[in-house]
Amino acid sequence: MSNIVALTEAASIGLHSMVLIARSDEVLNVLKISEFIGSSKHHVAKIMQRLSKAGFVSSNRGPSGGFVLKQLPSEITLLNIYEAIEGPLSVQTCPMDRPTCPFGECLLGDMSLRVSGEIRDYLAGRTLQDYL
Repeated sequence: MSNIVALTEAASIGLHSMVLIARSDEVLNVLKISEFIGSSKHHVAKIMQRLSKAGFVSSNRGPSGGFVLKQLPSEITLLNIYEAIEGPLSVQTCPMDRPTCPFGECLLGDMSLRVSGEIRDYLAGRTLQDYL
């Protein structure tokens, strides 16, 4: 089945992991996160490393190690998390990412612009606090 709008697995892992960490009363490690969200621990580790480098979480090694938020949940938007993993989210005018349409006018009208703008606004308007 084809999806018109879909998140990458990496973005999904990042968003779900951050909400899980924000909700948790304990320090969560890669194994616990990967088991809860049903993703490979290696992929979770890679994504969490990106989020750590972006300054959203700190990590501690060892048997009692894991991840904790470095900022308040109200300060971290879903867009911040998404862009730390995927790079800047651009609002697209063309779903094919072409500068000009061979038909002169896009067959889909302004749908791509509206939908990508709505997605950006949705992610920017939600913080981790909204999921606690």
